[in-house]
Amino acid sequence: MYAVVETGGKQYRVQEGDVLRVERLEGEVGQEIVLDRVLLVGGEDSVKFGTPLVSGAAVKIEVLSQERADKVLVFKFKSKKNYRRMRGHRQYYTEVRVREICA
Repeated sequence: MYAVVETGGKQYRVQEGDVLRVERLEGEVGQEIVLDRVLLVGGEDSVKFGTPLVSGAAVKIEVLSQERADKVLVFKFKSKKNYRRMRGHRQYYTEVRVREICA
């Protein structure tokens, strides 16, 4: 069984046992969170599409860690104008494991 869920403005195709990184979610390590924005639920023989969400469907996930990604450097430069700007950014993310898909 698989599902397509939306979190952090992105969509993810998940199955039970999958480990993935999503935009930061509130929660402690080991806590269980329920994602209720399920767009699609599929099995071996049938698929349920939501309009836009599948009613009554949810995905239970467990928080594995709360971390920050590697630094991304942004460098702006204009030739012959002595214009140089360097900025760095580290995005927060949450690593989660999919526990159960409830259709």
